[in-house]
Amino acid sequence: MTRPDIELILEQVATWPEEAQEEFLTSFNEIEAKHVGVYQLNDEERAAVLRGLAEMRAGQLASEEEIGALFNRFR
Repeated sequence: MTRPDIELILEQVATWPEEAQEEFLTSFNEIEAKHVGVYQLNDEERAAVLRGLAEMRAGQLASEEEIGALFNRFR
């Protein structure tokens, strides 16, 4: 894709309704995060990470046997 191609796309997007432009921006941000940027956790993912950290600090870790059984289940 060349710079003129990108400029043409942006010119077209500028003519779209505001809702479509916002959707374009959301898609652009998701693509950029996937390929270039740092992944941003959503609220559900952040809560799951915090739960996992709290469980780890409380010593609620899986045993070697539990981990082995899990790996064997998915082989």
